Amino acid sequence: MSIVNHELYKVFYWAAKTGSLSQAAKALYLTQPSVSHAIKQLEESLGITLFYRNSKGVALTQEGAVLYSYIEKSHILISIAEKKMTELKNLDSGELKIGGSESLFKHYLLPFLEEFHQQYPGIGLSLIHGTTPEIISYLKEGRVDLGVVRMPITDPQLEVREGIQLQDCFVAGAHYADLKNKVITLEMLLEYPIILFSRNSRARMGITELFHGYGYELKPEIEVGSVGLLIECAQKGLGISYVTREFVSKELEDGSLFEIQLDVQLPPSQVGIMIMRNMPLSRAANQFIERIK
Repeated sequence: MSIVNHELYKVFYWAAKTGSLSQAAKALYLTQPSVSHAIKQLEESLGITLFYRNSKGVALTQEGAVLYSYIEKSHILISIAEKKMTELKNLDSGELKIGGSESLFKHYLLPFLEEFHQQYPGIGLSLIHGTTPEIISYLKEGRVDLGVVRMPITDPQLEVREGIQLQDCFVAGAHYADLKNKVITLEMLLEYPIILFSRNSRARMGITELFHGYGYELKPEIEVGSVGLLIECAQKGLGISYVTREFVSKELEDGSLFEIQLDVQLPPSQVGIMIMRNMPLSRAANQFIERIK
């Protein structure tokens, strides 16, 4: 069906709805002869008579009434679709799906999520937890709009924008107070029980590689499944935890934890905001990314 025919159906709809060719012309910003010509074209195309004239204007024939029952439904659906597009454009509705780690959601994204939700309450937020490889898969499968992970990310299908910089460190509680304000070597650190995140995170891979570069093997005595447990285990004296300094700022300030001073500099890490390369982003995703730059 051609585009011209769609325009003819539009004229037919308004003529049938108003029962007047002049009213249809007014609604469509056309002349009455243009409306009459369009209806004649449609009738010739379909091979049936759609209207007959009466004292009030025009009325539908039996065949015209059948056609109108379908065209009316189409018009309603188009109107709903246009309204939905307006809502999406104005961020009155829709959904934003973000992939990332629990710690990045809690300690990095939460203030941005709160601000975004306050400004756009009609946008549903879906936070999907996972490791970096999992988030990359979710992004490629279309399960998330964007991913927030630790860099580096080298994948030609992805575009990665730099976020904040993080600094990882070793922390301990009062049980290891003798280490406070002392500078120790990596070899000395390995004499103590080390607590690491159990999943194969970027942070764990990075610290393992750093120790290996100095000729040491980093084997944790305790592995846990969340940053919260890393913090609690260190506070309770179960060992020395490797965490992100920005994620334990409260504990470092209140003194329930202190940072272990090493004789080597631990490299910082960069957070990246991942999106699919050459794929259009929703307005909601674009607005959110603009906030966290």
